[in-house]
Amino acid sequence: MIAAVAGGVGAARFLRGLVRTVPPADVTVIVNTGDDEVFHGLHVSPDIDTVVYTLAGLVNPETGWGVEGDTFRTLGELGRLGEDVWFRLGDLDLATHLFRTRRLLAGMSLSAVTAELVAARGLDLTVLPMTDDPAPTVIETAEHGPMAMQEWFVGHRCEPRVAAVELGAASTAAPAPGVVEALASADVVVICPSNPLISVGPVLAVPGVREALATRRDRVVAVSPIVGGKALKGPAAALMSDLGLEPSCAAVASLYADVCGTLVIDEADAGEMATVEAAGLRAVVAPTIMRDVEASTALAETVLAAVAP
Repeated sequence: MIAAVAGGVGAARFLRGLVRTVPPADVTVIVNTGDDEVFHGLHVSPDIDTVVYTLAGLVNPETGWGVEGDTFRTLGELGRLGEDVWFRLGDLDLATHLFRTRRLLAGMSLSAVTAELVAARGLDLTVLPMTDDPAPTVIETAEHGPMAMQEWFVGHRCEPRVAAVELGAASTAAPAPGVVEALASADVVVICPSNPLISVGPVLAVPGVREALATRRDRVVAVSPIVGGKALKGPAAALMSDLGLEPSCAAVASLYADVCGTLVIDEADAGEMATVEAAGLRAVVAPTIMRDVEASTALAETVLAAVAP
C-alpha cells in the first residue's frame, strides 16, 4: 500500500505516473485543503480537483488545472453583473463545485463528498482531504497584511512579499477519517513534488500527521519541487526566498528532515547530494521533470525503488 501527501499540479503529474506503476486501488492520496475557498457561494477545493481531474484525464494540459476545453460564459456573465471574477471557474468546472456544495450543505463531510467525486470520475484510488474541518492557510504579506491563500496566489499573482505563512487553522483541525491510519500502515509514504510551505506544510500541520511520519521516516520518500534553484511550477522558490530560505533541494531537505528519510533530487542538483545528506536524508539523483506521463511513470518507479525493502 502506498500513501501520498499531495498539493496540486506537481503532485497530480506525479500521481498519474504512480497509478501506472502500482494498482490504483493500493494508493491513498492525502490532499492539502488549506487552499479551499468559497467563490460565488460555492465550496472550491483546488488541489483535490486538480488531482481528480488529472487522474481522470480531464485536466487542461496547458494550465495543469481546470477542465480541458472548458468555457467561461457563466463567469463572464457574472462579471457583467458586477461580481468579482478574478478566480477562474469554468462552466464544466462549476458542476463539481455545485455538486460538492450541495452535498456539504446537506450535512455530508468533505471526505465523503470527495469519495463520491472520485467514484463518479471512475477512479479506483482513495483521495482524502487532510481534514474535514475548515483549515485556511493565511499568507501574511508585508504590503497588505494577512491574505487568504487564493487571494495572494491568484488574485495578486503571488506578487506581495510574504512575511509568514500561518497554519494555525490546520494545527487545530482534526485529521479526516483514514488520514493518520493510511500514513501509519502504508508500505511507502511519498511526499509529492509540491510546494513544501503552502501545499505540504498544511498537511504536516494537521495533528497526528507529522507524528505518524516521524515514527517511520525510513519509509518516507519525498521528491524535491526545486530544480536548479527554481520551482518548475508555482511560487515555491520566491516564497522560500521571502522567508529567508535558499530556494534549493537542500532547503527542502531541512524542512522535511524530521519526517522523511530519502529525498529524490534532480540531476541538475547532483552537486547538492552532500548537503542534503548532511541534513540527515539520503539523496537519490534522478530526472524529476515530468514532461509527459512516461516521465512521471519513470519518476514514480525511481521513488518507490528508493525505499524498497
